[in-house]
Amino acid sequence: MNTNAAYNFEQLTLIRDTGDARDIRQAHAEKASILRERAVTDGTFDTMKDADALAVILGAARGGCDPFILADNLLDTFGSLKAVIEARPEQLRTVRGMNESRVQQIGLIRPIVRMWNRVNMEEPTRIGNSRQAESYCFSILSAERNEKFFVTALNAQCKILGRRCISSGSLSEVSAYPRLVMETALNFNAHSILLSHNHPGGTCAPSPEDISSTINLQRLLNGVGILVLDHIIVAGEKTYSMIQHGDIDYRIRGSR
Repeated sequence: MNTNAAYNFEQLTLIRDTGDARDIRQAHAEKASILRERAVTDGTFDTMKDADALAVILGAARGGCDPFILADNLLDTFGSLKAVIEARPEQLRTVRGMNESRVQQIGLIRPIVRMWNRVNMEEPTRIGNSRQAESYCFSILSAERNEKFFVTALNAQCKILGRRCISSGSLSEVSAYPRLVMETALNFNAHSILLSHNHPGGTCAPSPEDISSTINLQRLLNGVGILVLDHIIVAGEKTYSMIQHGDIDYRIRGSR
């Protein structure tokens, strides 16, 4: 295998237009092999062109057409690598050259990213401030396709007692059911709770409904002696703390 750093990939891509199908496939197989090796040994995967990175991913699946041609088809159809990764299975199946194995291959990208975010950050046993809260919530909510709402229970020393996903919604909305929030806090015998949800494909700024529902939950839980420490919103690579932005005040009293 030729792993020389000066290997000319551009010459390989030219074969796509000038050679016969067998030459193209052989050249692209060699190119994919080199790219995969470099991605593993040199950590260069995140510096590849979008089409090449996508072709390497597609090349790990069985059957179907040439992964480099298919990568071009996908990028032409959806417009960007981000849009390809976020596409739903039924959308991917409409692209010429996609088979079920490759639909599943792309479908694995987001869960793998989510798993990496979780294992890359050592699971904390304690959340002592909003920065730690944002990192923790990012690790459990990033790369989620639909909105989810989590309740994390903590004791008086801010140690994590457990968490529960109480609701999973559509692409644009999720419900924070007061009864389930209360039930989760009481079941864990929590001194305080951390609320979090995500805005897939949107901004991390809270809606007026996000803020009003959080204040209502604060008042409800404060009535039984449980604090809502913060409500973190995750959108893409960004997080938003309602406490940090002054949208809520953890000292709120039920009588307010």
